Amino acid sequence: MNLFVETLGQGPDVVMLHGWGLHGGVFSRVAEQLATRFCVHLVDLPGHGASPALARFDADAVADIVAAHFPLPTHVVGWSLGGLIAQHWAARHPDKVKSLALIATSPRFVRDEDWPHAQERKSIEAVAQSLDGAFEQTLERFLALQMMGAPAARDTLKALRGELFAHGRPQGLLPALELLLQADARALAGRIECPAALFYGARDAITPIGAGRWLAASLPDAVLYEFPQASHAPFLSHEPDFVRALAEHLETQA
Repeated sequence: MNLFVETLGQGPDVVMLHGWGLHGGVFSRVAEQLATRFCVHLVDLPGHGASPALARFDADAVADIVAAHFPLPTHVVGWSLGGLIAQHWAARHPDKVKSLALIATSPRFVRDEDWPHAQERKSIEAVAQSLDGAFEQTLERFLALQMMGAPAARDTLKALRGELFAHGRPQGLLPALELLLQADARALAGRIECPAALFYGARDAITPIGAGRWLAASLPDAVLYEFPQASHAPFLSHEPDFVRALAEHLETQA
């Protein structure tokens, strides 16, 4: 599969994987700041942006597809859905991932008796059920949920809306949403050997900060950065602090 990838800058390779419903361009502002020191690759995941869709969005298969595009060891940054794929990539190809930066992600996106750090299943199912009949409105509501509780949420949401279809209308969002309903990658944590930086907002309703704290305790080598006023996208709502911390992590592991 040919993935759409934008590359900018020079230096150690950094691959950035976006969240559900969006595309690599969501990281443009962060990438521009990193590009003075790193070669940054912004990937459109399958079925998102300008990348073709898969009939089944399997986390292992998608991780293998992305890994095949970057055969040399690289730093991997993953947000939300992208962070789930990043966990699979690091566990399946440990010699190819120098470090991880996981942003507002989780090994499991659905709450159950032994995993309180997630949304109710019905919240994700409601998004899936409304995709066919109200595609644009569903995506916009989902974006609004991601910003809820963060300072300047309206301005951040406005910028995000402008990016939504910048790479075209995505063609494979439902299979990726089905993955979020099914995924449970908790068993992978012990297999992820590389250093990891974890970035979480304390006001996040999609991947509550408890998921970040669980990963910090479960990964062999992890540092947790908590943003008390942030929601699901600290790299947008708290860009200067986020970029500073991410650059420090990348430079330390380079």
